[in-house]
Amino acid sequence: MTIGFIGLGIMGESMCANIVKKHNDTVFCFDMVKAKVEELAALGAVACADNVELAEKSDVIISMVPKSEHSKAVYTQILPKLGKSKICIDMSTIDPSVSIEISNMVKQTGARFADAPVVKSKPAAIAGKLGIYVGSDDETYDLIKPILAYMGENIIHMGPNGKGLVMKILHNALVSQIQNGVNETITLALANGIDIQNFARAISYGGGQNFYLDSKKDVIEKSDFTTAFSVENMHKDVHICQTLAKESKVAMPGEDNVIRVYDKAMECGYGKEDFSATIKVVRGK
Repeated sequence: MTIGFIGLGIMGESMCANIVKKHNDTVFCFDMVKAKVEELAALGAVACADNVELAEKSDVIISMVPKSEHSKAVYTQILPKLGKSKICIDMSTIDPSVSIEISNMVKQTGARFADAPVVKSKPAAIAGKLGIYVGSDDETYDLIKPILAYMGENIIHMGPNGKGLVMKILHNALVSQIQNGVNETITLALANGIDIQNFARAISYGGGQNFYLDSKKDVIEKSDFTTAFSVENMHKDVHICQTLAKESKVAMPGEDNVIRVYDKAMECGYGKEDFSATIKVVRGK
């Protein structure tokens, strides 16, 4: 079974690298950035000239692209190459409604489709320890789970097409609100003479302990916002959440406040920095 991987960005390059290392058949790859393709080819992947060539040669097509419009463009482009022998897995984080539209388009060709967005960041992608939320029918899930296991160790079937993405958006919305609470309380702690390490240690003794603070306290203390997951990517995700909430007629005032912080972070030019850089907005810098 040949596998093709489209999109070799911060996460995609490491995800594809794990497939190349672990899969016992040919792995094709393509990205708009030629240097990324060359890096994966050096690891053993086979470079393709474009998405269409990759789709033609691959039994399983995996995509990891930035936005809804990119996913839709990829699958519209490769649609003539799809059919009953193909399985498509979109691991991008996009609007669930757009993903369902893509799934219907793909399945009309006879191909299978799953949305399988990931959680955790670059170190987990390198280690092959991502969390993966899957939206698909049961049979497709059973077929693709061994492939997803090349990239992640916590894989959960959330339901039919679109539900993996709904869960990913819920996850990131919760992270964003935890993050904002951490940012605000760290800023208040510093204003009252409590340093970040003591603050984090004290929080760990009670119910406020959380993964975000535990994993980001050092980078926040050093103001080292080297990107593991970017402000611009989380900015996209919190806005998808806002759209989903409106479609579902659910009020999310906490997330509305997070969106104001992320909009300001983008306005300040922090988009390419790690998403922990939002603390600069809370600090008023």
